[in-house]
Order: sequence, then C-alpha cells, then structure tokens
Amino acid sequence: MCASHVIIGDGIAGSSAAETIREADPDADVTVITEEGEALYNRILIKEFAKGKLPAAPVSIHDPDWYEERDIDLELNTVVTTVDTDGKEVHTHEGDIYEYDKLLVATGGTPTQLPVDNSDAEGVHHFWTFEDARAIKENAERSEKGVVVGAGLLGIDLAAICGAQGIDAHYLMRGNAWWRYALSEEGAEIIHEALRDVGVTPVFDSGVDHFETDEEGHVTAAVDPNGDRFEAEFAGVAIGLNFNTEFLRGSGIETDNGIVVDEHMQTNVEDVYAAGDITQFHDVILGDQAQNGAWGSAKEQGSIAGANMAADGPEETFEWVSSYSITHFDFPFLSFGHPTLGDDSVEKKYDEGTWRRVALKDGRVIGGVLIGDLAPQSGLKRLAREQVDVSGKEDLLLEEQIDVEAFEEPAAAE
Repeated sequence: MCASHVIIGDGIAGSSAAETIREADPDADVTVITEEGEALYNRILIKEFAKGKLPAAPVSIHDPDWYEERDIDLELNTVVTTVDTDGKEVHTHEGDIYEYDKLLVATGGTPTQLPVDNSDAEGVHHFWTFEDARAIKENAERSEKGVVVGAGLLGIDLAAICGAQGIDAHYLMRGNAWWRYALSEEGAEIIHEALRDVGVTPVFDSGVDHFETDEEGHVTAAVDPNGDRFEAEFAGVAIGLNFNTEFLRGSGIETDNGIVVDEHMQTNVEDVYAAGDITQFHDVILGDQAQNGAWGSAKEQGSIAGANMAADGPEETFEWVSSYSITHFDFPFLSFGHPTLGDDSVEKKYDEGTWRRVALKDGRVIGGVLIGDLAPQSGLKRLAREQVDVSGKEDLLLEEQIDVEAFEEPAAAE
C-alpha cells in the first residue's frame, strides 16, 4: 500500500518537502494544500516586483504543470479547518477530508495588524504574499507621500519600495535605530544614511498612534504617539507575524508562538512534522529552541522534514546557519545565524560603509551582521556551525579576514 503524505502550505518549505518525498518515494501519494490561489513563487523577488524593478513572470517558481509532472496533487484556494491526529485526517472548509500517513504543517503566518484606529484603511499595506506585492506596487505608483512602520527586515523592504517608487516617505521607528536588537547605532547609521539618500526619512522614538482617512476610507496621514502628523497616501506596516495555527486547536500538537519541533522537524505528535517560519525548532548550533524565517532556512527545513517523512523514522537532522541579504542599497548587507540573541558581542566600523558585529553565546559565535564587506561570512558561519569556542580570541572575529585555524587550541605538548 502506498504511503500518503499531506502537506499544508505551498511556500518554499512545503514545496521542498513535496519534492524531497517524491524523489525518495516515487509511488507515494503526495498532496499539497494551500489557501493561496497560485503555486509557489519567490518571496525574495516580490520586493523587486513591488519596486517596479522586475516583471511578474520571473517571480513565479512553479506552475501547476510542475506538480502534475511529478504526480503531486496541488489543491489551491483550500482552507484547512481542523486536523484530527487520532484519525489522521485533514478537514477543509468545503468539507473535504484528506487522510494521511505522514503530515507536514508549513502554513507560515499572517502579518500582524497595528492595534490602532484605521489600521485597516485603504492604502495601509502588509507585505507577505505576491498578492500583497501587486497591491503595494499599484498604490505606490500613484502615491507621493508615505509612511513605513516596523524597524526590521520586512519594514526596510517597504521603505525601499517607497524610495524606488519616488515616494517622499517617513520611516517611523519605536527606538533609536533600525533593527536595534541586531545593530548598534553606529552600524545602523549606515542604513539610515542610505534611506535618506533615496528619499526616506528615519524618525526615531516614534510609531503610530492612529491613522487618518478621507471620506472614502483611504489613508491620508499617520499620527505618532508624540502627536506629530505625517501625510501619507501609502502606508506600509511590518510589525511581525501571527502564525497560522488556529486550525490545530484540539489536535494535541504543541504550539508556542508557532509549532514546536525537534531537530528532525518532528512535532510532539507521531507522524506530524512542521517546517518553515512557523516552527519553534531545536537549533543544535544554538542549543535552544529558535525561530527563523529566512528563505534558505525554510527550504532546508522542508527538505529535512520531507526526507524524514519518507523514511521509516527521523534520520536527517536540521543543522543550518541561515543568512539574509538586503540588496536595496549600493553596498551589500548580510545577517547570519541569530544576530539578535546571545550574551555578548563584538563590533567594529572599518570605514563609512563597512561595519561588522558578531553575536556570541557562551563563548561561541551564534550570529552576526556584515555591512559593506561580506567576505568574512564563510569563516564566521563555519565557526558557528562547528561551535568553536572563541573565548579570549574575540578580537580575531574582527580581523578583515577570518582565519578559522587561529581559533583552534594549540596542540598539547607530548
């Protein structure tokens, strides 16, 4: 009897799992269920589409034929309402039931809405799907003034879209720097200057108290908690994700701001796995539970989950040092690992456009941010991956070139 695999979610995690399962077991039944009305697309490239720098065609990765050629059943526009882990069934809003031997949940999240008046007005955008990107592009192309809220990696995409579309925008940040948990003010100032160069003005110790709208319900301004008013026909909000786990209530699957999984991407329920940014996974490098929404990390998690689903039991382990690049400016930017965590860090500014910070935990590299010069990333990632103790040699982490061997302890005398 053929094994039946059901995957909820057709992002890069779910799609990678489906492909891995099909390669491992040509006879298995594989079904992919997604709420979206289109097959897998590149979430990295949708920002370039919204900026007006890229046509829609290159954004798509898979078309329905890709699934048909691999004998993968793709169910678009399908909402899962419940999962019965005792009966091993997935129930949908239309009353359909999908039986499974192994289940993967890769449903990601939904952007968090600001809890302020008029946050659902026309012209207030969240940025997560290709559909979002289309609406953002359309609104941005006809807007002259805008605001952006959310001083993180998605927020800066919205700010860059404003810059590329010629919008005179204000970037409202709660703290004193962009991504202040990963960058010091010195490092963040490189980003601030780059934003100003494209017509986006950072506003610190700010935020949104409420939005103003016109008679048609379209946003006209944002008012911050200090009472300052910023005119805006376009507003971009990126303050986090609410993870899509509501349909798992009563399933017995452990959730904690996402789905809790081990290093094999397996949940606490037998034969149920999860992958992608929805997971609270056991990071063997960090030695703790962690969450990471980077594209490469989600793809690897999907592959690991798929391999373990196709096997008799968990065999593959997720060991990954993720990275995230920003390509909006004239200089390169890369973060890796967990730059917002740790108990210590070292940093250095080399010139006006080059800066580095390395985050540490228990004397080991767990993440960092590189601006301007990305060459050290391979050495730093290797130190993190191999969990090398760098205690007492932290200054070497700031050398222009990383010599991994320099961190090895000298051989003991015979």
